[in-house]
Amino acid sequence: MPHVPQIRIPATYMRGGTSKGVFFRLQDLPEPARAPGAARDALMLRVIGSPDPYGKQIDGMGGATSSTSKTVILAKSERPDHDVDYLFGQVSIDSAFVDWSGNCGNLSAAVGSFAIAGGLVDAARIPQDGVCTVRIWQSNIGKTIVAHVPITGGQVQETGDFELDGVTFPAAEVQLEFLDPADEGEGEGGGAMFPTGNLVDELDVPGVGKFPATLINAGIPTIFVNATDIGYTGAELQDAINGDPKALAMFEAIRAHGAVRMGLIADVSEAARRQHTPKVAFVAPAQDYVTSSGKQVGAGDIDLLVRAMSMGKLHHAMMGTAAVAIGTAAAVPGTLVNLAAGGGERSAVRFGHPSGTLRVGAEATQENGEWKVARAIMSRSARILMEGWVRVPGDAF
Repeated sequence: MPHVPQIRIPATYMRGGTSKGVFFRLQDLPEPARAPGAARDALMLRVIGSPDPYGKQIDGMGGATSSTSKTVILAKSERPDHDVDYLFGQVSIDSAFVDWSGNCGNLSAAVGSFAIAGGLVDAARIPQDGVCTVRIWQSNIGKTIVAHVPITGGQVQETGDFELDGVTFPAAEVQLEFLDPADEGEGEGGGAMFPTGNLVDELDVPGVGKFPATLINAGIPTIFVNATDIGYTGAELQDAINGDPKALAMFEAIRAHGAVRMGLIADVSEAARRQHTPKVAFVAPAQDYVTSSGKQVGAGDIDLLVRAMSMGKLHHAMMGTAAVAIGTAAAVPGTLVNLAAGGGERSAVRFGHPSGTLRVGAEATQENGEWKVARAIMSRSARILMEGWVRVPGDAF
């Protein structure tokens, strides 16, 4: 029986922040995959190596974690005042599903670098030396991100001495601005930073209980709860949760019921088809703890502790989009994040996560009774790991 040969597709494997993903230019994809739909999803799944019942993604580019099971498609933007359109796909590991419902803040750090290297930014806008401002349209959520990419000798400067907790080696710093980061949302709360109209809601989750929660659309839809209300301290590392099936089921129940309250889904049964959003995070006041690398973090070094779930597992560091949600919520007096950080007005917050600490800035204002944030700012780094072609069987999509 004859079998079709493999085809090769130009691709780049990049690290952005604490994530890795396979980057494509839209123009390089096979014709059937250039438009949203089943062919594109099938191609992304095969590239990454999903669905894999073994959970290892051995036959693909994925790394068997939510942080490394990602794809990005970029195209030169026709939108005024933007350089590139950025589409992110979170690929499920064990099921045939690609979630296009949200952004990846970590990989956002690599978009500007890839766009410059891939000829998607006008050459006239790239300095010989200095910083290139890349204006990114985030297509998943309809928002603008501005990346400030260092340039040396007309090329992206990737090496440097900027250290990012959760990444072993230093690199060049890339500053990101998430403009008007409140997600446009869906359903009844669409367009509101707080879709229920409240800074704190009481969330009733059958089998778990009733407890306060801050439900916010900023960076990515996120459900914040107090660590103590669900039996944790806020200083947990991955093994304390990811090896506990009861804990994972509890977090998924919180996520599903929170998604309904946020208007993202109509019924909890729909949560399984929307794995990337919303996120669930738990917060606690600052305390001493030891990171996953063994580094000691003192309570005086941070404002609060935050742990976040991604694709059903505790994240090893912090998703970039969740960091935007943390910074935004911290800037609004009265949210659970703000209260855990000590309350009051603030324009920046430094939080502790499993791999270390991260600082994110955001300034909130209240207009006609609604909270708004003009921008959230943080620094990440990015680096090309490999470039060339990715190969997939010709009948894969």
